Amino acid sequence: MGILNLTEDSFYDGGKYNSLKKCLLQCEKMIKEGAHFIDIGVHTSKPGSKIIDPKHEKRLLLPYLDEILKEFNEVYFSIDTYNSEIAKISIEMGISIINDISAGSIDDQMFSILSKYDVPYVIMHMKGKPDVMQKKPHYNNVTKEIIDFLSKKIKHANKLGINNIIIDPGFGFGKSESHNYELLKNLRDLKKFNYPILVGLSRKSMIYKKLNASPEFALNGTTAVHAWALERGAKILRVHDVKEAKECITLWKSLQ
Repeated sequence: MGILNLTEDSFYDGGKYNSLKKCLLQCEKMIKEGAHFIDIGVHTSKPGSKIIDPKHEKRLLLPYLDEILKEFNEVYFSIDTYNSEIAKISIEMGISIINDISAGSIDDQMFSILSKYDVPYVIMHMKGKPDVMQKKPHYNNVTKEIIDFLSKKIKHANKLGINNIIIDPGFGFGKSESHNYELLKNLRDLKKFNYPILVGLSRKSMIYKKLNASPEFALNGTTAVHAWALERGAKILRVHDVKEAKECITLWKSLQ
């Protein structure tokens, strides 16, 4: 899953693709490099960021989305949103996946809206909201608590007829560095749900801070943690660097 950030302030590539020409070229590049999906977002969810309201998100997203879907009408796109209104509009325009970092916790209408459509829904774990999630997050057992959270969300979704689910443990969302590595070590425990596991590890602080580097110099570390995630059951890698992730997957598959 290639990442298309249309934001000014994303932690790694903010402002790189904030024109129509640039974003179309980046889509084309990721498709050529082997992306199966492209995840579009117009708001940052990095630590400290504020919630975006649907009206503002719509103004930012729709001019890009319309052109992207016209240009690449045979490609699967997802929308990174926690607003049910944006999810509804996007699906009706032709989006294939809804990727919700809040798992319906920010907008309580998300599940009821998605129950009307048969599209995959990414349910992610996040402790708190982006503006406060990294202020001393605490768990007694991070893996167990995330499994409990996902169990409740999946049960609620299933009751509403939502069965096309992808789960995401939410690396970096309300988790310390040690929480992230504990979760990565135990990632295979999430296979119990029998839903595809998506991981968003690309160039995150759990990698670059450990290496005393910055996001720009975290590609090698990202590839390493991607291989460990694949070994532990990850089925989808959400990445900034499609070519390198695709190579990692190809080599890992050769071991199987």
